[in-house]
Amino acid sequence: MRMGEFSRRTGVSQRLLRYYEEQGLLQPERKPSGYRNFAEEDIATVRGIRMLLGAGLNTATIAELLPCMVDDGQMLAPGCPGMLPDLHRERARLDEAVADLLSARDALDAIITATAPTGADCPDADYSKAG
Repeated sequence: MRMGEFSRRTGVSQRLLRYYEEQGLLQPERKPSGYRNFAEEDIATVRGIRMLLGAGLNTATIAELLPCMVDDGQMLAPGCPGMLPDLHRERARLDEAVADLLSARDALDAIITATAPTGADCPDADYSKAG
């Protein structure tokens, strides 16, 4: 199927599909005219890409993991036990990012708590324009 129909069927923009192709995540057949021709199986691949992106993985990691994914009829699922170290590494990376965000939120809460109410000592300050 051509790019426009594939985009409609997957719900993914043509621009993003081209990006997935540039990243090696999709390999549509190329017609002599240069048009891309996507296979029905590519729909499951895009679902898997979206699922892995939603899980916080970057496209380089997805490119490594995607060949080990199998279509179970509902979604792409891990098919190689050898993927586990990579998946655990990515989970640890996400845990670290969450911890960093929680720490930043705690620091902001401390600043908010220590800050005097608006206007108490800064009569000329207009905080609505900040940020």
